[in-house]
Amino acid sequence: MRDELVRRFEEFGRKTALIDRQVEFGYDDLLDRIRSAREMLRAHGVAPHDVVVVNGGYSPNSIAALFALFLNRNVVVPMVTLNERDLGTVMEHCRPGFLLRAGAGLELDELAPPPGGTPSVLDRLGDEGAAGLVLLSSGSTGAPKVILHSLDSLVAEKLESRPRRRASTLNILMVLMFDHIGGLNSLLSTLLAGGTAVLPGQRTPEEICELVERYRIRVLPASPTFLNLILMGGYHRTHDLSSLRLITYGTEPMSEELLKRVNREIPGVRLLQTFGTSETGIATTTSESSSSTYFKISDGGVEYRIVDGELQLRSRTQFLGYLNYADDSLTEDRWFRTGDLVEEGADGYLRIRGRAKELINVGGEKLLPLELETVLLASPLVEDCVVYGRPNAITGQTVCVDVKPRGELTRAAVRKHVVEFLTGKVEAFKIPSRISVVDAIGMSDRLKKVRSLPDSGTA
Repeated sequence: MRDELVRRFEEFGRKTALIDRQVEFGYDDLLDRIRSAREMLRAHGVAPHDVVVVNGGYSPNSIAALFALFLNRNVVVPMVTLNERDLGTVMEHCRPGFLLRAGAGLELDELAPPPGGTPSVLDRLGDEGAAGLVLLSSGSTGAPKVILHSLDSLVAEKLESRPRRRASTLNILMVLMFDHIGGLNSLLSTLLAGGTAVLPGQRTPEEICELVERYRIRVLPASPTFLNLILMGGYHRTHDLSSLRLITYGTEPMSEELLKRVNREIPGVRLLQTFGTSETGIATTTSESSSSTYFKISDGGVEYRIVDGELQLRSRTQFLGYLNYADDSLTEDRWFRTGDLVEEGADGYLRIRGRAKELINVGGEKLLPLELETVLLASPLVEDCVVYGRPNAITGQTVCVDVKPRGELTRAAVRKHVVEFLTGKVEAFKIPSRISVVDAIGMSDRLKKVRSLPDSGTA
């Protein structure tokens, strides 16, 4: 497998592999950087199965480091940003021996893990010949979950299929992050097929649209929240997006009303809902249509079932376990409980209703935020909104909403409009008791809405 990866890169030769800040790098240059990175690993005594933290976003050097560590059979922990909480969690549960900073160059420092025994990461990896990958969950409170994958399995999945000529001519924007399962999936899918990965600098809606125009991007991976930011900023009008043929969206549920907006504002582009988790990888999907939020998991390597309304998955690229949490998200027969509540339509098509943990319970009456957000987005005065629950001494929880209004409206006018707009359209308990007017709806690094939750305030 490792020989096949190198052979492919050699075969692609001078074809452009990466575009970083308008500078093009061929596969031959990428391969040279991979070899240089491996030489550096050897010079510093980095042995197979040593755990290495790679700090940095997308760059030719960080991508070269990723492949060098794979070829060296290391356990890779990509971290775009280093904060005390996450690094402390990694130090405790992965016991990394090295920190590799990837930017304009590569800098390798030795780490001193806390006292203790050998890291369980090696025991969980199992295959002595395999490289590992550690991802951190995106939770914003408490210690993140430390998720262990076989990097060999993820790479092998992409190497199984021969590069298609059409795929090898595509420029793909790396919108999702370097330490995100979706971002790594996009990167591996693009480079192992001979495509060109275009690396954004800031990942702002304006920059992404500018890059679509500059490099005639045909496939844009994004999230519903990010697509709405493009529409709200009008960047789809100030930049030429006519090259786009496909927009894939995932990481969070898409509201039907927002999907209508995207179809209306960016016409002639096919829309495809993707689905995956940090634990099971990204599944191949088929949308019922560009105007439908129903999709089908059409991946031979992924099984699914629905138990009590929750989607459960089992995949060939499934994680090997958590290093710091009990694997209680796995059933006895190794199905992963996604936490996504779904409904099944005709011919096996699914629609995500929302996250089980986001369910709002008002005195026994239940509401998923996506339902109310979809109704509110149909208002001509609501540009964006986010619904969440808050504790209430009498009803258990109460419904709250943050609204970004369209146009110049007073806060009182917005609150009055929301109540009047919802009255008669939804049941009385779903009408928010607290309506906050905001300048912007928060978005996480993973391009998802920041939704307040009763136990933490953020998510």
